[in-house]
Amino acid sequence: MTLASDLRPRAEALGAALQPLLASADRLSQAVMLGEHGRRRAGMGDEFWQYRPAHSGDGARGIDWRRSARSDGHFVREHEWQAAQSVLIWVDPAASMRFSGDRKRPAKVDRARLLALALALLLLRSGERVGLAGDDAPPRAGRAQADRIALALLSEGEEDYGRPAVAGLQSHGWLVLISDFLGDPAGVEAALAAASERSARGAMLQILDPVEEEFPFDGRTIFESMAGVLRHETLRAGDLRARYHARLAERKGRLAELAAAAGWHLHLHHTDAPPQPALLWLYRALEVAL
Repeated sequence: MTLASDLRPRAEALGAALQPLLASADRLSQAVMLGEHGRRRAGMGDEFWQYRPAHSGDGARGIDWRRSARSDGHFVREHEWQAAQSVLIWVDPAASMRFSGDRKRPAKVDRARLLALALALLLLRSGERVGLAGDDAPPRAGRAQADRIALALLSEGEEDYGRPAVAGLQSHGWLVLISDFLGDPAGVEAALAAASERSARGAMLQILDPVEEEFPFDGRTIFESMAGVLRHETLRAGDLRARYHARLAERKGRLAELAAAAGWHLHLHHTDAPPQPALLWLYRALEVAL
């Protein structure tokens, strides 16, 4: 009886959060959409794309002789690549992502969910197969997949810091990691190693609140992790600023090293900035290789 009585309000709360997320992600993806030709690329397919001048190495069978007869040069008829790619997205569900240094700013997880879903919408409209790391929303194509992804994105973790998941990553696919990356970097290393074993490529988007960059604390301060596991009290918080900045710079440097070694893309986004540039970066990072 207790479980049944709790189910309805939980379902209503879930539905109330789901529709605004879908609407916001749709508006954001529409603002960044580059047009229906934005992701076209030459390859094997049936749909005509464009003519291009013939180059050295193009065989005679590839020449469009009818088009070439209308000019002094030879032209090749290119078709659009139509093989759908698999893109897996991981959004850190850990407690640290629920932090916001100002009530006027979104929590890191809210911005991460928005960007992940908007990216998924863009890719789904382009014909790619998109899913979330794990078993909740495996890669699929079609508009209905966006609803599955949105629902799965609303789950939250209890641990302080997340560890990237790679379950469901397919060979030669793409993996997108969205997190504050403030936890143990060993989890990132393991995810990149697993992706490398599958010949998969990837992109990492680090999301931080401005407070986490500036460390504006002074005097008596109590620091407590979002899950309440860690707690530290000091009378001179300002004395910790230099060490904090050094540790943060070290963490960013480590992420950059891991990304460079794996051939991944890495970008930093702050929650006080508009989401469009971050989404455009993600979209273009994948567009380069898809």
